Amino acid sequence: MREFEFVVRFDEGASALMDVFRAHPRLTARTTECTATAETMWRVDHIRGPPEAIDAVEPVFTDESRCNECLDHRGCDTSREYQVLDRRADGLTVYTYREGVSACHFVPRVVHEHVGDGVAFEARRSGDAYRWKVLYRSERSVGELYDAIAADLRPGLSLEVSHLSAAGRWGASERIDAALSPEGRAALEAAAEAGYYERPRRTTVQELSDRLDVPRSTLQYRLRNAEDAVVSTFVGRG
Repeated sequence: MREFEFVVRFDEGASALMDVFRAHPRLTARTTECTATAETMWRVDHIRGPPEAIDAVEPVFTDESRCNECLDHRGCDTSREYQVLDRRADGLTVYTYREGVSACHFVPRVVHEHVGDGVAFEARRSGDAYRWKVLYRSERSVGELYDAIAADLRPGLSLEVSHLSAAGRWGASERIDAALSPEGRAALEAAAEAGYYERPRRTTVQELSDRLDVPRSTLQYRLRNAEDAVVSTFVGRG
């Protein structure tokens, strides 16, 4: 098996949904289940973030008049159904079902057309990036798939390849995401950005605490819990 990861990036104003993610840096959406056929697609997305971000993203994500997935300029006039499976102050789980997608230009449909059955997907939205990872049988070529996606992108969208490799720890990112609190993820991402995990370190916990306006003891607690979640996943205890 092989995995192919690529990223669709959105300029400001190119997508109403992605604009919400741009406006709320701590907001993430992760697809844990996604299946596509020639005519249908269904998926489950787990959205996490601060309460104000969840309030902002819910009406946009579940708006049945808009295609959240379409990458071309034409959009896609199909039957769309959204069901909120779980709603909390800091999280939202949404089931999506779509019919009549044979002419739609979005990732699961294009992948199915070019790679065939037996494909598995992972996806994550954050900031300006919609990141997809595709697991497929290694004898299938992905060159035509990449070209097909890139050829019909509407203005304001761009495509880049992240990696093409043998399949690794499939699903690890989802298990980590489920284990991390929004505060823990924010602390971990801020620490990584600031160089806390580099050798030598480019910042200290106190400097991070000052930058994030979070008490030092609280930041240490969040980092320790987040690090435990990541390590537990990769050593098989998650």
